[in-house]
Amino acid sequence: MKDYRKLEVWQRSHRFTLAVYDTTRSFPKEELFGLTSQLRRACASVPANLAEGCGRDSDAELKRFVDIAHGSASETEYHLLLAADLRLIAGPQYAVLADEISQIKRMLGALARKLKADR
Repeated sequence: MKDYRKLEVWQRSHRFTLAVYDTTRSFPKEELFGLTSQLRRACASVPANLAEGCGRDSDAELKRFVDIAHGSASETEYHLLLAADLRLIAGPQYAVLADEISQIKRMLGALARKLKADR
């Protein structure tokens, strides 16, 4: 069992989730059960899956949850693009968020490769 809070990718994805929650506070109320909910759920799934994977018994199981987190990061990436195209997120703010989720995806990929190599 690993302490997920010590993983840099968990720390970064947690901070990112907080930033997304802050950003989506300004979304229209009619999006509360639509895009706001989907975006928040997808980005919160990244650190949540890392935490769950660290609570498992093996690196193989952790890798499976890292892969799930990577999928959630890709979903987040799309929802951010959609929000930007709908003009719910300003261009500069979108650029910062899109860059950060891209960095998180790279970190998840590197962690997955390391876990696979360690087997």
